[in-house]
Amino acid sequence: MTRFPSPAQEGTLNPPSHYAGVPSFALRFRFTRGVQPIVVLLCVCGVLLFLYLAHEIAEGDRWSLDSAILLALRRPGDLHTPIGPLWMQQSAIDISALGGFTVLWLLSAVVVGYLLLIRRREEALLLAISLIAASLLNAGIKELVRRPRPFVVPHLANVSNASFPSGHAMLSATTYLTMAVLLARLQTGLWARIYIHTLAIGLVLLIGLSRIYLGVHWPSDVLGGWCLGAAWSLGFSLLAASRLKPAPAR
Repeated sequence: MTRFPSPAQEGTLNPPSHYAGVPSFALRFRFTRGVQPIVVLLCVCGVLLFLYLAHEIAEGDRWSLDSAILLALRRPGDLHTPIGPLWMQQSAIDISALGGFTVLWLLSAVVVGYLLLIRRREEALLLAISLIAASLLNAGIKELVRRPRPFVVPHLANVSNASFPSGHAMLSATTYLTMAVLLARLQTGLWARIYIHTLAIGLVLLIGLSRIYLGVHWPSDVLGGWCLGAAWSLGFSLLAASRLKPAPAR
């Protein structure tokens, strides 16, 4: 007697998608190739915007919006006190520390060690080279542009070097977004990858905004750091897609 499959079995045996029978790695390859032009465009836009900001600042131009934003974040008549509840200043200091030299390098060492532990040596090497090169680039641009720190409001954190681009904004974008690219490639679930990227982007934004709130950077410093750091990480993601092996499919 002929036995017919149940409706549930029919859906399993005959999936409605026209990709039925196509290996998962082939689908991921097609998706990656389709996204690459968008990533390249975003990378180029980030670099061009950064170059525009750097050129204008090097020429000595100032934007009234920079000063207006910094003044708007302080209480009228008392520029030493930021707006918001009392705990917000300490929170801004704590968040800012997540983009500091010590935290970034300690965290980078931990992630590189983890990648070596799971035998992803090429990822560990690329991450280390990327972070070292980005740190040297940031220091070189600061020395080249030599923009003074904001003077319209008192600083609520200690600073010692030039202002443009924001090292916290640029290096946090380079570090956290690059780590997100690597860690997401080790995941096979879509939502896990989305969660990792969203967490990294949110953290980078908070770090940059904290530097403005503390009055130690002009908003354009942070914008320039975001642009160059994001472009750096996007370029790294293209390199990772072309050279590194994806996580094995389930």
